[in-house]
Amino acid sequence: MAKFKVTSHEGTHDSLKPMRTKFAKGSIIFSEGDLGLTMYVIESGEVEIRKVLGGKERVLATLGKGDFFGEMCMLKDEAPRSATAYAVEDVQAVTIDQSAFTFILKHNPEIAIRMMRKLVIRLQQTTGMLEAAVGHKVDIEESQIMGSPAADPDPNARLVEVSSGVAFPLAGSRETTIGRIDPVTGILPDVDLTPVDGKRSISRRHARIRRDEDGSYSVIEDVGTMNGTFVNGTRLATGRAAPVVSGDTVIFGTIQCRFEVNGD
Repeated sequence: MAKFKVTSHEGTHDSLKPMRTKFAKGSIIFSEGDLGLTMYVIESGEVEIRKVLGGKERVLATLGKGDFFGEMCMLKDEAPRSATAYAVEDVQAVTIDQSAFTFILKHNPEIAIRMMRKLVIRLQQTTGMLEAAVGHKVDIEESQIMGSPAADPDPNARLVEVSSGVAFPLAGSRETTIGRIDPVTGILPDVDLTPVDGKRSISRRHARIRRDEDGSYSVIEDVGTMNGTFVNGTRLATGRAAPVVSGDTVIFGTIQCRFEVNGD
């Protein structure tokens, strides 16, 4: 199943049930300039988002299972498509209209958070172009949603995935973000657990590990995480820091890790 889906409940109107659409390999799902009425969540297959820039068509993103696209029409009525969506493989997708989108936001906040992060990136890119045009810095308040450039890895602290033994060093900065790479927003977490998350149980931005000034560490689950974060079997409350020490078990979704710190 796709990461974002419309689930039907007893008493839910039929229009809110998932509508699945198949697109053959090589087909155009929608073209740049088309009127946008629906967005899509990929259940299987691969989609390229393409745009003509400087007279040449360029690939802006390659999306797979669990990723969404075409969402701008959900935020603005009668918005033309800003790019073309192309089926690289046979694609099955859930089609979401405005009523279904409202339902999803009430029951799955992660999609709203990811969309906000994507909009923050667009705002920052626009601000950069404006500053280049006027020749000086434009004072627009930063949202702090988007991560900063990746810090050098910390040689002393790591997460070790228990079943494979793969080690993921923490970032050298005070906070390490943990999740999966998000081709929709372009955000890459400091610790990308994609290689060991075959079930895609981990949210794109799942949790953070914070190193405090006294050298201690804590785990914080991010807003919108769907499958939970556990420290030594106890599920964390969203946004509340839980202390961890070397040897503790930390589970992100279904991925069990051991937290290790040199010298402890």
